[in-house]
Formats: sequence, C-alpha cells, structure tokens
Amino acid sequence: MAWSTREIAELAGTSVRAVRHYHQVGLLAEPERRSNGYKQYGVPHLVRLVRIRRLTDLGLSLPQIAELDDSDDHPREALLALDAELADTIERLQGARAEVGRLLATSTPTDLPMEFVPADAVASLSDADRSLVVVMTRVLGPEGLRVYADVLNNAPPEPTASAFDELPADADETTRRELAERMAPYIRALYDAHPGLRETRTDAPRGERYAAETIAEAITELYNEAQLDVLRRSRELVDESP
Repeated sequence: MAWSTREIAELAGTSVRAVRHYHQVGLLAEPERRSNGYKQYGVPHLVRLVRIRRLTDLGLSLPQIAELDDSDDHPREALLALDAELADTIERLQGARAEVGRLLATSTPTDLPMEFVPADAVASLSDADRSLVVVMTRVLGPEGLRVYADVLNNAPPEPTASAFDELPADADETTRRELAERMAPYIRALYDAHPGLRETRTDAPRGERYAAETIAEAITELYNEAQLDVLRRSRELVDESP
C-alpha cells in the first residue's frame, strides 16, 4: 500500500498534525518517500497509528506509549496501571459529584467546608466575617475548627451585629466605646459557654503562632479602623471581667 499523510490520517481516525507530531516525538517511524518526494505510508504505519490512537483514547500519555515495546500488542502492566488510575479518578469524580449535589441542595458557599457550618448560619455572617471564617478553616486544626463550628452553629444571635457591620471608619469616640460595652457581655457569654475558644490554636497544623498571626493579619485587613478599635476595647473589657 502507498498512502499519503492525509490518507493514512483519515484511515487511522486522526489528523495530519497528529501524524507529524508522532514523527517528531519518535512514536511513528518516518516512511519512505516516492520519487516526487511525497511520503509513502504502508500497513505497518496504519497499525501503529491505530494502536497509538486507541491507547491515547484509553488514557495513556504519549510518553507512556513511547516506553512500550513496539512488539507488545497487549501491554498488560501498563493497562493494569491505567486501570488503577482510572479507578481512582472515578472514585474522585463520584465524590466530587456527591459534594456538588449537596452544595446544590443546601446552597452552601463553595469556599467553606460543608461539614463546618450550615448554610443558614453562613447567611447570617457579613462578608468580612465569612472571609475570616474561611481563613480560620485554612490555619486551625481539627479541635479548633470543631470549637468554632460549635459556636457558629449554636451561638445566639449577636445583638450588636448590625451596628458593628455598619460602623463607619470615622465613628466617634462615644459610638465606639458604647458599642464595645454592648458587645463585651455577648463575647463573655460565648467564652463561658465555649471554654475551648481560648485554646483554638493549640492544634494548628503550622503552629499556634502562625495561626494567631495569620488570623490577626486577616482581621486587620477585613475590618475598618473603628471596627478594629471596638474589637480591641470589647476584648479588654472581657479580659478585665472576673
């Protein structure tokens, strides 16, 4: 047989560009040329192209195919490895699809672990609060996350939440002081109900100091000057109380 590059590409179900690429990477031997200089492909080239196309469709990469013996028409070890890889991929995709289904059913934000906090609790958070929670999920350990999740799931509504969220950066001294005084009892009650809040960073994967510094930097970035001042004042009031 004597096929041109276009003809053999069509027979093999691939493209002329792919055939030329296989030549370049050494997967397909160069054919002889006719007297006019055009390539002349034969049956062995077609068989090789069909095999390459079949293996790539199954999932083998070109480097993996290059490692196979040309005479081995049933590369068992490569197929066993591919089968294991496909099984892992299927398991991962099934898990991803199940999580997508739960996300659709619960309207949970995609930036928070589904098991961390329910969608209705997230809905009550401000954008800044939610962003801070996302940071916490990345730096705290399992026990610290459990404590915070328990707080978010079970804490009563914060009576001053709206006032704090809407506090302008240029809020006056009186407004800041009064808001801190209103917030302090709620914060104190949270610590009383959830003693673990004082030790949430002890099992942080990258260390307690790293977690504390990261969370502090996030707070500084997420809240304005007046809000940060109110947080500082309210914390001082809590620390001063018995």
